[in-house]
Amino acid sequence: MRILITNDDGINAPGLIALQDIATDLAGADGEVWTVAPAFEQSGVGHCISYTHPMMFSQLGPRRYAAEGSPADCVLVGLHEVLKDTPPDLILSGVNRGNNSAENALYSGTLGAAMEAALQGVPAMALSQYFGPANYKSDAPFDTATRHAPALVRKILAATPTEQADYRLFYNINFPPVLPDDVKGTRVVTQGFRRGSNFSVEPHFSPSGKRFVWIKGGNQQIMTEPGTDAAVNLDGYISVTPMRADLTAHDTLEALKGIE
Repeated sequence: MRILITNDDGINAPGLIALQDIATDLAGADGEVWTVAPAFEQSGVGHCISYTHPMMFSQLGPRRYAAEGSPADCVLVGLHEVLKDTPPDLILSGVNRGNNSAENALYSGTLGAAMEAALQGVPAMALSQYFGPANYKSDAPFDTATRHAPALVRKILAATPTEQADYRLFYNINFPPVLPDDVKGTRVVTQGFRRGSNFSVEPHFSPSGKRFVWIKGGNQQIMTEPGTDAAVNLDGYISVTPMRADLTAHDTLEALKGIE
């Protein structure tokens, strides 16, 4: 198996080392793992692409490249330049430092890479490691993902139906904020929503009096509805959420027929 990996935390992020280990396990002795990752951290850029300016990319080692762009850019570089003659069988993004459950998925560059892969017709999964009191200060914070991901990815690949849909499936996988031995299992769930927790800003002033703001995240320990991603993560389960890039609100189409 030939696997392309990327992330949004940057080429030097420890989560990418964890993903390299996961992908190497999946690829097998005769497989290949290629890396095209952002040269700098790109957290929160979503599905952004560098449409209005060129970007530099460079080879750092065997099968290892860095691009001065977003995670989605890295997927495009990987598919249409680095591996243009030998396309990958699978694209993995992560392992993100922090969860991409619930509304976080909408901002995530980790998910943005998987979405771009799906739009390009390549199977893709985004992997993220939830953090909380049980694992935040662990000496090996990505061990839960590293230990459980290979078998889970194999199961998902085996269960994924063959399809030719315009908007292909990709998967959002979040590993719970617990140590590896404390994982209770896996749940296939919908995306949740953390009520009362959202992004905001925190104002600051420079020594010269100029006004700035920092973007500030919300409380990640708030439960979503039962049977949704963050809820099962906080209960010790890995969440798997199948996704598509189709943003249509299908549940409202019939109600809007009267405006035609």
